[in-house]
Amino acid sequence: MAEAVPPQPKRKREQDAEDVEAPGTEEKGAGVGNGTSTPVCLPFSGFRVQKVLRESARDKIIFLHGKVNEESGGGDGEDAVVILEKTPFQVEQVAQVLRGSPELQLQFSNDIYSTYHLFPPRQLSEVKTTVVYPATERHLQKYLRQDLRLIRETGEDYRSVTLPHLESQSLSIQWVYNILDKKAEADRIVYENPDPSDGFVLIPDLKWNQQQLDDLYLIAICHRRGIRSLRDLTPEHLPLLRNILREGQEAILQRYQMPGDRLRVYLHYLPSYYHLHVHFTALGFEAPGSGVERAHLLAEVIENLECDPRHYQRRTLTFALRAADPLLRLLQEAQRP
Repeated sequence: MAEAVPPQPKRKREQDAEDVEAPGTEEKGAGVGNGTSTPVCLPFSGFRVQKVLRESARDKIIFLHGKVNEESGGGDGEDAVVILEKTPFQVEQVAQVLRGSPELQLQFSNDIYSTYHLFPPRQLSEVKTTVVYPATERHLQKYLRQDLRLIRETGEDYRSVTLPHLESQSLSIQWVYNILDKKAEADRIVYENPDPSDGFVLIPDLKWNQQQLDDLYLIAICHRRGIRSLRDLTPEHLPLLRNILREGQEAILQRYQMPGDRLRVYLHYLPSYYHLHVHFTALGFEAPGSGVERAHLLAEVIENLECDPRHYQRRTLTFALRAADPLLRLLQEAQRP
C-alpha cells in the first residue's frame, strides 16, 4: 500500500523568472489559473472520439483525440486531446471502503481465492483528466504511440543539426514563465531560491497527485533564462546545479520526510521543453523517461563539469526518438557516410 504524505504546511514563493512524455508539469494549456475545489466545466462542448492515440492497461491510462465544438463552430469543429488516468490508491480511503459494505459483483471463487468487481462511492471514483485544447498536429503526434529509434548525437551533430532544427520550431514555454512570474500555480510551490542567476522553484509535477510518496515527483525549474538543455551546461552553471541538488533534497526532506538517498535526481536529454529543469522522483518509482537512454543523474552531471568544462559540448549523447520525428531523419541523413 502507498505511504501517506504528511500534512503539508503552505510555503510562500518569493520572486523572479524560465522551459513529454506523459502529461505533467511539462504540459499546460494556454490559460493561467490555479486549482480549485469548485465544480467547473471542460473548456469545450461535446467530444467526438476520432482516435485512440495510445493506451496502457498496466498504467491505467488512455489518450484520446476528439473533435469538439462541432455544433457551435459552424465547421468541422476543433481538435482536442483528453488523457484519462486512474488515480493511485490512498490507504485511508481504500480501508474505509472495505470496512463498509461495498457494492460487489463476484467474478469467480475457487477455494480460498475469489475475484470481484468492486464499485466504489463517487468520492473514490476519481479519474485524472488532462485536456490539451486547442490541440495542434504536434500535440497529436506527441501522444500517438510510435516506434522508437536510438540515435547517437555527437557534439557536432548538435551544433549543425539538432540546434538549428530546434531554433526553427515555434515551441512556446509561456507556461514556464507563468510559473516563474507567479501568474499560475503559485500556491503549489514547495520551495524557492529567488536568486535570478543561481536560483530555482521546486514544484510538484502534475503526474503526481501528492497523496502518497510511492510516486513522488517534483520539478526544479531554474530562474535563469537561456539554458536550454544539458548541451548548454558549463562550469559557469555549477553554483545553480549544486543549489538545485542540495536545496531540492533538503526541501523534500522537510516537506515530505523523504531523504536524499531515496530520491532519483536527474535531467532529461532530449528534454520535453527547452528551459533547464531537473526531475526529483522517488527512487522506487519507474517514472517516464527515467531509463538510461534519457536520464542523466544530476550528481554525475556536476562531476562531469568539474572534470571537463566542455564535457557536454564534446560528448556523444544517446537518446530515443519517435520513428516519425523529423529530427531523427535529419540526424540519420547527417550521419550517412
